[in-house]
Amino acid sequence: MPPVVHRFDPPDRFVVGTVGEPGSRAFFLQARSGARLVTVGLEKQQVIALAERVDELLDEVMETEQHSDLVPAIAPVDLRDDAPLEQPIEEEFRAGTMTLSWDPSDDRVVVEVFPFTEEAVITPGQPEEEIDEPEPDEIFLVRMAAGTARAFVHRALAVVEAGRPSCPFCAQPIDPDGHLCVRANGFRRRDP
Repeated sequence: MPPVVHRFDPPDRFVVGTVGEPGSRAFFLQARSGARLVTVGLEKQQVIALAERVDELLDEVMETEQHSDLVPAIAPVDLRDDAPLEQPIEEEFRAGTMTLSWDPSDDRVVVEVFPFTEEAVITPGQPEEEIDEPEPDEIFLVRMAAGTARAFVHRALAVVEAGRPSCPFCAQPIDPDGHLCVRANGFRRRDP
């Protein structure tokens, strides 16, 4: 049976957002076209990796002569989206593997998100011939223009930064009640 493809080409809105307090936030990717809304759960590290890689991809494309005028160097102000996630937040699936590419035929960034499955987990040292990725049941596919992708990166990084402050000594997140800083020999730091 072919996978269900949640395709947005292009989306009216494609953003990262969170639910919860810093330190216990849940991260989501959300795309909307008209009344159709799809939300996918993911980890903070996945948000960081996706945002950084989209930014790098856009920089690479911008350096080529034929695309230098298509890709903005920073997020266009009119495309920035600071609104909260749309309700209801109903997670379609939890993100596992994500792929990213540039489609030169229509100058679009293509993001594909596949569901997390235990079968797709690779153990360290596992021989490559033993890796057998299962066919996904669902695919979250978003195709967007370069300006929209830069705006996505801008928001994603802002959402990540809105979490707990980092300790200036050990760079670990500081909880509201402080944290045990390894660089302070176990003394509890209360202020960043």
